[in-house]
Amino acid sequence: MPVAEEEAGIASLLCCYRNNLPGASQSCLTLAEWKLKAASTASSTTITEAPIMPVTKYPKKAEPLWKKWEQKAQKNGRRHQVFAVNGDHYEGEWSDNLKHGKGTQFLKKSGVVYEGDWKFGKQDGYGILSHPDPETGKYRRVYSGWWKGGKKSGYGIQFFGPKEYYEGEWCNNQRSGWGRMYYHNGNIYEGHWQNDKPDGEGMLRLKNGNRYEGNWERGMKNGRGRFFHLDHGQLFEGFWVDDVAKCGTMIDFGRDEAPEPTQFPIPKVEILDPDGVLKKAIAKLMNPEEGHN
Repeated sequence: MPVAEEEAGIASLLCCYRNNLPGASQSCLTLAEWKLKAASTASSTTITEAPIMPVTKYPKKAEPLWKKWEQKAQKNGRRHQVFAVNGDHYEGEWSDNLKHGKGTQFLKKSGVVYEGDWKFGKQDGYGILSHPDPETGKYRRVYSGWWKGGKKSGYGIQFFGPKEYYEGEWCNNQRSGWGRMYYHNGNIYEGHWQNDKPDGEGMLRLKNGNRYEGNWERGMKNGRGRFFHLDHGQLFEGFWVDDVAKCGTMIDFGRDEAPEPTQFPIPKVEILDPDGVLKKAIAKLMNPEEGHN
């Protein structure tokens, strides 16, 4: 809006307000008179400003350095090599600062390497454990199989030497359940295990072809069993105590096909009740306390 028109509009609004301005006439004020009166009123009036309240500002509290370092050290997701104080290092996946997922751990002191699955900081799932060969310096596989809570659990293969290994079930780092053991001397055991030893039903096959089938306890023949002397063509069936055959019967078995048969066949038993005698003998072995009464 032009200045002249604006001032004319203001002048028209100044009528009938002269009672509010001291000394004003009863008629309407002109714009010039209003400006003059307003200036004189402003000069005689003292304006007091409201006091300004003080504002206190506190400096921002510095965060401890260890918190910043801890945040930077948080491990989640995949990391490259993370070293421990003792020189061990790990490369793989993390979750909340724990090895979790796929990863490889190197132990400096022993040289052992584990490669496989991790869960909350422990080997869990499928993994391979390797040791350095002292002669060649190369890594050789020691165990490949399943783990749980940092221990061998489930099916796995353990190598004890170049020609000695076990394949079968594990529990808490021990052979437990069904398994087959290949010994360095050529013998093979197949059957049940408990506490890292043959226990339960199992078969031991010797390198020369002879074999034992029967019960085991604490890694030894205990209880009923049969021993096939295939090299001589004989079969012994009886009762064992701590690897020693205590009583039983021996008969010819495949003597004609045996590579080293005995000079004479086994004579006929002349006892009236051989089965009864054997039964009583086994009963005494199974219940030794009753035999002394």
